[in-house]
Amino acid sequence: MVAPSNLFYIKNDEFGVIVRLTPKASQNSIVSLAHETDSNVVIKSSVTATTESGKANTALLKLLTTEWKLPKSSLNITKGVTTRRKIIEIAKDRQIVEPVLTS
Repeated sequence: MVAPSNLFYIKNDEFGVIVRLTPKASQNSIVSLAHETDSNVVIKSSVTATTESGKANTALLKLLTTEWKLPKSSLNITKGVTTRRKIIEIAKDRQIVEPVLTS
């Protein structure tokens, strides 16, 4: 997936990305990129897990770390734990983030 320039953002030396999650889907996947009305670009993702007990959030983080080949500890949901729109913070270490930014 080629990332548009406004997909990832940097705020207070933190890298982040916005994800729109669909739980209870038929498969775990990164579906597409989409533009929101505020001109943000989001990653549309789906997971088979349900929302109960944070299972969908856990499945999303596992999907992203697998797809981007990142350590599990490098991603954290900072906003939207109980909503479909999530802001995910990526580790501060530029060496960890660089492959994601260029893939």
